[in-house]
Amino acid sequence: MKIGWEMSEVALQVALDIPNGSYVNLGIGIPELVADYVPQGREVIYHTENGLLGMGPVPSADAGDPELINAGKKCITALPGACFFHHADSFSMIRGGHIDYCVLGALQVSADGDLANWSTGEPNAIPAVGGAMDLVAGAKNIVVISQHSTKNGEPKIVETCTYPLTGKKVVNRIYTNLAVIDVKDNRLWVSKLAPGVSFEYLQANTGAILQMESDC
Repeated sequence: MKIGWEMSEVALQVALDIPNGSYVNLGIGIPELVADYVPQGREVIYHTENGLLGMGPVPSADAGDPELINAGKKCITALPGACFFHHADSFSMIRGGHIDYCVLGALQVSADGDLANWSTGEPNAIPAVGGAMDLVAGAKNIVVISQHSTKNGEPKIVETCTYPLTGKKVVNRIYTNLAVIDVKDNRLWVSKLAPGVSFEYLQANTGAILQMESDC
């Protein structure tokens, strides 16, 4: 019996929870899926830090423009009214607090909202944190979308991060294939369970203590 959500369903959950009129930055990888699921009648303005405001869904394989890419170097589309700008202007938007939500992937998230998403600390890992550091410091809300566990079955949600940090106490909400979890008062509160997932199963697959919201 299959339990949990597909990552496309998790991306839909994220998109449904983003308020109308929000300015949203999408990180590289799984977060990019969110742009495909803007609800009907809702306007969300997606930002990519290489210089576009008004990013649309990913194009079909034969319709992509190699000169229109996101920060992950993947082909994207631009919605009517979109605007292009310099990289420095893009980071002024981020650092100036003008991005309402930032959706990022994660290697680890701690019980009090620390985020590690750029390096495992291994010798061959990427050498620097990049723009994620600016995003977690400047965006008003940080949302993580990720598989609940690594490919080796190790939990990504832990009491304390062991990988180099992107930011301390920055994560507001975590969306995984098993649950939606809020970070509040240095605790992890489960607000929604995926189909077929019990609280006991979720806790057994999480490396930190969970609390259950009363209306979950």
